[in-house]
Amino acid sequence: VGFLVCITHHLVTTTRLMAVAWHGCIKFFKPLALQLPKGCAMGLQVRSISFDLSPEQLEFQNMARHFTADKIIPVAAAYDKSGDFPMPIIKAAWELGLVNTHVPEEYGGLGLGVLDGSIISEELAFGCTGIQTAIEANGLAEAPVIIAGSEQLKKKYLGRMCEEPLLAAYCVTEPVAGSDVAGIKTRAKRVGDKWILNGQKMWITNGSKANWYFVLAYTAETSGVSAGKAFTGFVVDADSPGITVGRKEWNMGQRASDTRGITFEDVEVPHENVLGEVGKGFKIAMGAFDTTRPLVASAAVGLARRCLHEATQYALQRKTMGTEIFNHQAVSTLLADMAVGVESARLCVQKASVMRDSGVPNTYMASIAKCLAGDVANKCATDAVQVFGGNGFNSEYPVEKLMRDAKIFQIYEGTSQIQRLIISKHLAAQYM
Repeated sequence: VGFLVCITHHLVTTTRLMAVAWHGCIKFFKPLALQLPKGCAMGLQVRSISFDLSPEQLEFQNMARHFTADKIIPVAAAYDKSGDFPMPIIKAAWELGLVNTHVPEEYGGLGLGVLDGSIISEELAFGCTGIQTAIEANGLAEAPVIIAGSEQLKKKYLGRMCEEPLLAAYCVTEPVAGSDVAGIKTRAKRVGDKWILNGQKMWITNGSKANWYFVLAYTAETSGVSAGKAFTGFVVDADSPGITVGRKEWNMGQRASDTRGITFEDVEVPHENVLGEVGKGFKIAMGAFDTTRPLVASAAVGLARRCLHEATQYALQRKTMGTEIFNHQAVSTLLADMAVGVESARLCVQKASVMRDSGVPNTYMASIAKCLAGDVANKCATDAVQVFGGNGFNSEYPVEKLMRDAKIFQIYEGTSQIQRLIISKHLAAQYM
């Protein structure tokens, strides 16, 4: 009995000491946590975190994975060589509900969240990021309409996307304005109940295939107006008189994607097709990236995962010096680093996606996900080619295409350098 009393006393004392120590930790770390940037602050309140996908998410993941294996991978190389647009594949994906996933249910869509979309995007990108980009470009064009469109615009333009397999395009980039969005030269002038649009856009995904465009134009009456008041977003029908579609650009990679220049010459746009308020288009256009950057990042993860898959399979089959090259430490560590990159980038994508779905500002985390995933995709592609050796440099093997496809992830939807600037500005805002 005495022994039990002694043990009980010891446990109570230990518990009290642990409580005191925990209280001290909270007092010490709380000020530090408050100093961290929003979206990455240390969670002092105990929460449950689950990395399990919901049954519905698993269904979409499996559906997209099987679709990729059956419909995309067998033809990806052929589309890459021909440059043909993969409309048959896009139609098949649309019929399964793998396109326009985040269009709200009231307009005919599935109303899926960003996390749901990222799961699908990763699987499609595993097969071919050119085809995945053609599909995901719809989401980029639709995002400003979802954010700021009137009820009439949402029913008209989002609704038609769910009635038949149509495509849309996001027209912001220009020959003289890529990362410097505030430097765009396209102008729109109001004349009565319509706007007259003039300018040239460049590197527009789905440029010749789109049914309608989201267009950002300068609408301030004088020059030198701040970006937050100078630009307006419009929905423009692709068959409007005055629109000229340029030639298909033959890019380094993602050749199944249709990239064009679009010229607007005295194009008439009804005033009812203005998104949100006049002069507020810059914020709308940039706000779309909080949704789409995690999705682009998830596609980069899909490509990186494909690199790891191909390189691992090859390393377990190819033999040198009497054994599979996987058993050479110089090769196995390359594969291990690829796995680290894939898992880390996916976690960043998931966090940015969940934040957006929860209504929490995610610009900081979306930029981290986009920046990291783009860099990981390029490193994994480079390392996959290295694992393949001379074969990797040959177009008969899949990693050559993956390396070409990967580069754009450090460029479109905000270069890796722009992402780092966004991240650093958030840091400065919190610490200054």
